[in-house]
Amino acid sequence: MAGLLISLSYFLPLCARKETGLMKIPSSKEIQLLIDKLVTWRLTKISERNFIYILSLIVGIVSGLAALTLKKLIHLVEIQLTGWFEANTVSFLYLAYPLLGITLTWLFVKYIVKDDIGHGVSKILFAISRKSGRLKQHNTWTSMVASSMTIGLGGSVGAEAPIVLTGASIGSNLARIFKLNYKYVILMIGCGAAGAIAGIFKAPIAGIIFTLEVLMLDMTMAYLVPLLISSVTAASLSYVLMGNSMVMKFELVNAFSTHNIGYYILLGVFSGLVSFYFIRSIMWQEVRFGKIRNPLLRLLIGGTILSFMVFMLPPLWGEGYTSITRIFSGEGLDLLNNSFFFSWKENDYLVVLFLLMILVLKVVATAATTGGGGIGGVFAPTLFMGAIAGFFLARALNVFFHLDLPEENFALAGMAGLMAGVMHAPLTAIFLTAEITGGYGLFIPLIITSTVAYLTIMRFEPHSIYTKRLALRGDLITHDKDKAVLKLMQTRKLIETDFEILSPDANLGDLARAVSRSHRNLFPVVDENGMMLGMVKLSEVRTLIFETQLYESVKIRDIMYMPKHFVSSRDSVEEIAEKFESSGRFNLAVIDNGKYVGFVSRATVFSHYRQNIRHFSSD
Repeated sequence: MAGLLISLSYFLPLCARKETGLMKIPSSKEIQLLIDKLVTWRLTKISERNFIYILSLIVGIVSGLAALTLKKLIHLVEIQLTGWFEANTVSFLYLAYPLLGITLTWLFVKYIVKDDIGHGVSKILFAISRKSGRLKQHNTWTSMVASSMTIGLGGSVGAEAPIVLTGASIGSNLARIFKLNYKYVILMIGCGAAGAIAGIFKAPIAGIIFTLEVLMLDMTMAYLVPLLISSVTAASLSYVLMGNSMVMKFELVNAFSTHNIGYYILLGVFSGLVSFYFIRSIMWQEVRFGKIRNPLLRLLIGGTILSFMVFMLPPLWGEGYTSITRIFSGEGLDLLNNSFFFSWKENDYLVVLFLLMILVLKVVATAATTGGGGIGGVFAPTLFMGAIAGFFLARALNVFFHLDLPEENFALAGMAGLMAGVMHAPLTAIFLTAEITGGYGLFIPLIITSTVAYLTIMRFEPHSIYTKRLALRGDLITHDKDKAVLKLMQTRKLIETDFEILSPDANLGDLARAVSRSHRNLFPVVDENGMMLGMVKLSEVRTLIFETQLYESVKIRDIMYMPKHFVSSRDSVEEIAEKFESSGRFNLAVIDNGKYVGFVSRATVFSHYRQNIRHFSSD
């Protein structure tokens, strides 16, 4: 599999050197030597900018191939498992497949991966925020394998978050192999994510916008060009290998009418409210599953809930893109196929009730999948719920108020509305929906619905589904450049120690001599054990310095004072900056467990901050 090929760099160092008749497996030292030679070559033979362009091309190719591999695998498994079911019958295999998928995934993660690989996009944001962009090597393939088992066997989640994590990990590890600095590691993460989205959806514009809007990369030409290269490369590869067909083909039968603008606004509000329900419900259920300490019990509960729900409501199976395609094709009633509610097709009111059931319970099925141990993201469930929300609202208005709204158009706009609300990414929602469906003829409804949905959700929920977990833990800095720059700074590198230290038993004469040797105006007072007892500030004893007759009689312990505001070397630079702001001081003593360490000055912090701003950002 492509995922395994991608991860060769992870396994090769673990392999012993072996001789065969045809080939020699290199040792880890030989691999490292080759990498060092490549790094030396690129530093001496090629400019940094050109190398970034080349690397973004490579990342686009590899992440695009990974995306296509996963997408094709999931599609083939779904067809093989469910393609032969008859529409008017109930299949009890729906009870077995999802539980089996979660079980296989759980075994793979527990005994092979031995690491948490869920919540892919949140993991990327955390890596950018707290780990200098470092993603583990196994992330280049493990989430692909795990999600293919979960989704292929009916898990009610999406493949996009796992493949975005895969692409981002490819970019991160390649950047670190070639010893790129922080800002280029982050850029390669963005290139991998953009390539993954572009490859899986054939949507290069959406891939770029997703990276800029969700991962919050800088919108500069230095960043934009590599993102373009990676995104277009992956999308082109997808077209070459998969043809020109759309992921979810949308035929515009009913053109946009200005008479329906009010209804699209209503859909935007409805989408925002559904987004709020989606985010809060997912988070609440995650907490409940997290409280189940026994992993086998958690697996059993989550798998059983999922299997039962898929059995009762087959549209909850997998990503849901097949159901969306049916709606776009005017075959929305086929959502009732293979279910106990097949006979409801004849009653319009019951069809509306069926759509409402799907809309409410899809969130439960998604949470049961991930809570039980499955691997997948909320990207596909968001698109699915958006299509159902739009279809439900249009059909309900048509049935109850005898309107003639184009239900397919509202399903398309609903996809954009839910994405804008759940992900807090209205631009991504607009362009991705248009690109993956070919629904450019409804650009205005997409804009209206997305904008209104975003404005609606922002009144209730300031964080997206991806950032809320990090925000609750205080680990979200990707959306705050000031915090990101402060995070890059290390407190110990800011501590200054070139101060004249005084003993509490020293006198005024000793202070005068210390002043003559020092270019500082602060003098820490420390005992023989290194404990800080106080300090003397030159501006406060300046007049005494000229009173030579007091040199022997005035002791340092008589004129020192203990600083009211001080910091520890364990404090973050962000905490130190807040202390400067609240205290109004220009220098703060650094004291660890009562022991004197040095001082931190406002000027030094500001100077390092400026240096990191230049390091963090691109021109």
